[in-house]
Amino acid sequence: MYPKVAQFKTVDQFRDRLAELDIAWPMDETILTRESGSPLADPLQIGEFRVGNRWCIHPMEGWDAELDGSPSPLTLRRWQHFGLSGAKWIWGGEAAAVQTDGRANPRQTLATEENRSGLARLLDTLLTAHQESCGRTDDLFVGLQLTHSGRFSRPNGPRLEPRIAYHHPLLDDKFGIGSDDDSVVWTDEELEKLIDQYVAAAALAQQVGFHFVDVKACHGYLLHEFLSARSRKGRFGGDLAGRAKLLRTIIRRIRDEVPELLVGVRLSIFDTVPYATSREIGKPMPYADHLPYALGFGVSEEDPLSLDLTEPLQLLHWLCEDGVAAFNISCGSPYYCPHIQRPAIFPPSDGYLPPEDPLVGVARQIEATRQCKAAVPDVPIVGSGLSYLQDYLPHVAQAVVREGWADAVGLGRMVLSYPTLPADTLNQGKMHRRQVCRTFSDCTTAPRHGLVSGCYPLDSYYKELPENESLKRIKTSLSPSGREK
Repeated sequence: MYPKVAQFKTVDQFRDRLAELDIAWPMDETILTRESGSPLADPLQIGEFRVGNRWCIHPMEGWDAELDGSPSPLTLRRWQHFGLSGAKWIWGGEAAAVQTDGRANPRQTLATEENRSGLARLLDTLLTAHQESCGRTDDLFVGLQLTHSGRFSRPNGPRLEPRIAYHHPLLDDKFGIGSDDDSVVWTDEELEKLIDQYVAAAALAQQVGFHFVDVKACHGYLLHEFLSARSRKGRFGGDLAGRAKLLRTIIRRIRDEVPELLVGVRLSIFDTVPYATSREIGKPMPYADHLPYALGFGVSEEDPLSLDLTEPLQLLHWLCEDGVAAFNISCGSPYYCPHIQRPAIFPPSDGYLPPEDPLVGVARQIEATRQCKAAVPDVPIVGSGLSYLQDYLPHVAQAVVREGWADAVGLGRMVLSYPTLPADTLNQGKMHRRQVCRTFSDCTTAPRHGLVSGCYPLDSYYKELPENESLKRIKTSLSPSGREK
């Protein structure tokens, strides 16, 4: 087991561990407040909008909407916390499916006309909370994330109902999809109708009052999967231009038909080989028979465990030409390589023990984001993956922004345990240690077993839910050896 971040009681101790791992990133000695010159307090220009600071909240779906896609009290509570956070950039807020069959679970929010009033309630809840806590909302930049879950669609229950871009032999094997079942593969004609759904959802978001939409292209979901669809025939596969065509067409249509709405893209800038689910140390699924590796995006064909950002950086340039206003850089997928996407010391139930010190995973994301920022210096970029830094997250975040490695820093699971971290750091120059996310992964294990997502260990509200007892039983029952795949 690797040393836990909570064991490091001083910045110097933490730096010593980074040096042992040969990690070199900028890091401040202290947490700076707004008055003492924190770079995270600086405003940021995005198009004609002036965002009030450099803290960003990632989309945080809770598997807790109503069955009709409208917000439940739990959904509204989460958006209220987003408003109370003090962050001035709400990236997407919620993963909202553009059509019912694209939901990752039966309780995912919908970005459809039937849920117009629900989306309005989400936004109003956020704005009201932010006005009460921060005194103004004219510098609060709020978007809605638009998605189709593709391979990971479960619109009717726990059973997977995949819609895939192409047959990926390793992922098909891992998730029980027949290699000869072409009924689950999108046709070009179906994709044309899906494009219309994205545009309609974007228009709805603009009418409700969102400043931008995120056309989600990350974490193994549909638009991300298309970026590796080399074996797909037709105009939406093959070379990079073909593989990016679906994403780019959606963005161009939104920019043409809803010109007053800004468009962002949360992008998995690199991927890796799918890992086998296990309670042991994580290992990639055997891939030797698939070399040169043509099943990933942002990975080396000769060594798919290594990065190759040639194509992703080219894509960033193309998307800038298409009018994308900002990027949120992520990587991998929580379904098949969680240690890459969400570095943690404690794995989710469908994961595995970390095969590397999670700090190495954080460093990988920080470096990839730095390269993205260098490639498109004039477009704002949000960095991800810093929650594992825990007590030292602000020390690194403010230094990374000062050095221009990213324009803003996003918070995901950290916000579930500690929603007011941005406000506390900017106003008080300190964090409350008892609220700091320790990456127990309960917020992922719970929804993997049909429960709502939340911070069961640290949020007293979730501790008192009956689901907490169910989660404890699930964790106790997990086999030490796990599944084979």
